[in-house]
Amino acid sequence: MKKIISFMCTALLAGTAAFATPAFAEDAKPAAPLISADDIKKALGMSIYLQSGYTYNGNASAGQVNDWRVFDQPANSFGLDLAEIVFSKDPSTCLLGYKVKVSAGETAKFIHAAGLGTQPTGTYANPESFDITEAYVSYSAPIGKGLRFDIGKMVTFFGAEVIEAIDNPNYSRSFLFNYAIPFTHTGAKASYAFNDNVNAALFVVNGWDNATDNNMSKSVGVSVNIAAGDPFSAYINYMTGPEEANNSSNSRSLLDLVATIKPLKPLSIILNYDNATEAKVPGTLLPSGITSDARWNGFAGIVKYDFTDMYSLSVRAESFDDADGFRTGIKQTLTEVTVTPELRLAGGLILRPEYRHDSSDKRSFDNGTKKSQDTLALGAMYRW
Repeated sequence: MKKIISFMCTALLAGTAAFATPAFAEDAKPAAPLISADDIKKALGMSIYLQSGYTYNGNASAGQVNDWRVFDQPANSFGLDLAEIVFSKDPSTCLLGYKVKVSAGETAKFIHAAGLGTQPTGTYANPESFDITEAYVSYSAPIGKGLRFDIGKMVTFFGAEVIEAIDNPNYSRSFLFNYAIPFTHTGAKASYAFNDNVNAALFVVNGWDNATDNNMSKSVGVSVNIAAGDPFSAYINYMTGPEEANNSSNSRSLLDLVATIKPLKPLSIILNYDNATEAKVPGTLLPSGITSDARWNGFAGIVKYDFTDMYSLSVRAESFDDADGFRTGIKQTLTEVTVTPELRLAGGLILRPEYRHDSSDKRSFDNGTKKSQDTLALGAMYRW
């Protein structure tokens, strides 16, 4: 009997082990990686941005170009507008920070700072499609709410729009962003937040789009931001300094005003005014051939309405007066109206079809044969 009981116990233990083993195998899971892609992204402050599009222009018979456009200049062709990789760290958490932004694509061809890569010339050029758009270090001094210093190459503080279309209401950029203001600065900036509603910055830079200065003097400026919560915010930017090569006395001055009004949660109204002068411009740089002061100014208004979490509509209208032809090479007033629906898809992909009508008081489109052009575009953008 003892042998029978012993045999039964042995069989029971063996059977239990046989059933238990598969259960343990099923519950076993592969070990999670020690460091994930999101961990690396967060640690480095990394982001990737991609933007592509197509612009149709039925009037673009001369060189397949959308005249007076910069970031969407090629016509009737698919293109890689912009590919960016960014590394950044906010200095407020650990006193020291940084930002590095490397760009490639059509947009990168037109934002090269002088002294860094090939500088485009003429209406349409084909320089390097690679740019170090930003590269600066930051220090937040423990004074009050934090006195921050940035030194290096930075995107401009001026204007209502930015280089990346995803952060603008429209796919194309305004004439004001193209011609009234600079794209980047290289120098130093000190900024301080006085309270939750007011902050200001002082900066000393090489000038407009100059990685290395083209004369012996610097441009200086001030930027003041006033924010009254969601309903209203405004920027006042001013900069002055010599910009002509090998001339340290003839100053260029720029006043830039930007206001954002949100009377309703889904409605945004953005207003932008720019006014600039340059003293004693050499006649070789003016259509008249006569040395004189040059002036340009413009106003743009953008209205954006979010119908749902997925769909928005933006309309922009503007006028840019290049009174002396210093910025475009022609004494003209450019106007445009742009209508841009936006569709935000799952996964973060954004699509923007766009209709735009450009016009001038001079025959400056299609090789000087027309006073206007109409374009249809489709832009796609994604940020990770």
